[in-house]
Amino acid sequence: MDGRRPRSFYVLAAFFTLFLIFLYGPTITIAILSFQGPQGGLTFPMRGTSLHWFRELFEQQQVGDIWGSFSRSLVLGLMVMVTTIVVSVMGGLAFRKRFVGSGLLFYLIITSLVIPSILISLGVGLIFNQLGLRIHWASSGFGSQLTWTLPFGLLIMFAVFNRFDRSYEEAARDQGASAWQTIRHVVLPIIAPSLIGVALFGFTLSYDEFARTLLTAGSYNTLPLEIYGMTTNVTTPVIFALGTLTTIFSFIVIGVSLLTVWAMGRRRARQGSDAGKGMV
Repeated sequence: MDGRRPRSFYVLAAFFTLFLIFLYGPTITIAILSFQGPQGGLTFPMRGTSLHWFRELFEQQQVGDIWGSFSRSLVLGLMVMVTTIVVSVMGGLAFRKRFVGSGLLFYLIITSLVIPSILISLGVGLIFNQLGLRIHWASSGFGSQLTWTLPFGLLIMFAVFNRFDRSYEEAARDQGASAWQTIRHVVLPIIAPSLIGVALFGFTLSYDEFARTLLTAGSYNTLPLEIYGMTTNVTTPVIFALGTLTTIFSFIVIGVSLLTVWAMGRRRARQGSDAGKGMV
């Protein structure tokens, strides 16, 4: 062999580069435009550079409730995250054994992923109206977002428990552990990294969700709805500054999740090493 790379390598490299540009290009463009000077506009060329529009975010806004919508999205995301984790683990444990109607229930859960999101939002809103219940981001919005996050969480848990080694549970029961003790001290610590993944899915899908919240948020917008509303009446780069900060926040959430998984892996490896030394 002459050591030269095959032509297919360069084709794939070019395709991957285009994919990265397509994926991150708009975000990078928004970030660049957010650092314009006070006279900056919504398009290139840039008019100076400064942090002016970031400072504008922390002053009284006449165009929208930015920080109120952010707090609502944060609280809603945490609510959805916790619920998704609990229900997904319970569902994963339940589906480890066949029961009457398990197949039908599985397909009913997955069906919500293929139904258009706007129809889910419309349906949940109509149900709340018919029942005389108030449409609110913490009730109807919460329920509509769960139809999006729970199927993903359950699919992850199904995959985790399909390859879970039950000998660990058998060993715990042989030592006299109850069913709850086995789950708490054996099952949950083993699947903890996967739970971090479910939590990340639940929070980020909720935090970014627009369509399923559009008709179920009521009088108070979540952050995606607020940003969408700002696109119709904001003509300054302040909206770009907001987009940059929300993107940074998303990366921080992902980074914290990855660091948590890494720390848990290090801790488990250290515990295994200590246990091995104790047996010597």
